[in-house]
Amino acid sequence: MIKIWGRTNSINVQKVMWTVGELGLDFERIDAGGAFGGLDTPEYGRLNPNRKIPTILDGTTVVWESNSCVRYLAAKYGVGSLWPEDPGLRSEADRWMDWMLTTLMPDMTIVFWQTIRTPPEKRDMAAVAAAAERLGPIWALLDGHLADRPFVGGHGFTMGDIPVGCAWWRYSNLPIDRPPQPRIEAWFERLAARPAYRTHVMLPVT
Repeated sequence: MIKIWGRTNSINVQKVMWTVGELGLDFERIDAGGAFGGLDTPEYGRLNPNRKIPTILDGTTVVWESNSCVRYLAAKYGVGSLWPEDPGLRSEADRWMDWMLTTLMPDMTIVFWQTIRTPPEKRDMAAVAAAAERLGPIWALLDGHLADRPFVGGHGFTMGDIPVGCAWWRYSNLPIDRPPQPRIEAWFERLAARPAYRTHVMLPVT
């Protein structure tokens, strides 16, 4: 059984939970991080020296960093589905997973933390407005990519959809104005038809 340390409202933990849900894997999730604490213990530090979530333990294999966890699980348990066997197809999923981290999340993090995790009297709404303005064109890149394919990695659902799909749910629930992204919205409907997405990702954004 795979052990997963992390709390359900963490976008990074949601990536891992959605992955194990898609793969039908047995797991034990252990509340950690945020109000649950537990990251500063010696035992956790031996698993994950960064002391962040998620961390997974699969037998004797320890993996941390959320996208690495998704890749590990897909490579071990989802070859031919979540993990495309063709390196070229797999690279497409990989690119958008990295895009999510490097291009999308910096401004997503500003908006999320300022509007959800920061008390109203301390919010920097000018920073929120600027980040929200930048996010529209960033998401439009994915909207254009989806013009000729139903999923991020091509014609089938892959690991590439998971980090970006988690980010879209969060983005679509933030209290900001958003330009229409019709192809992404159609892609979201396809994701929302997946039970593991509804169970592990479509949760209140807190």
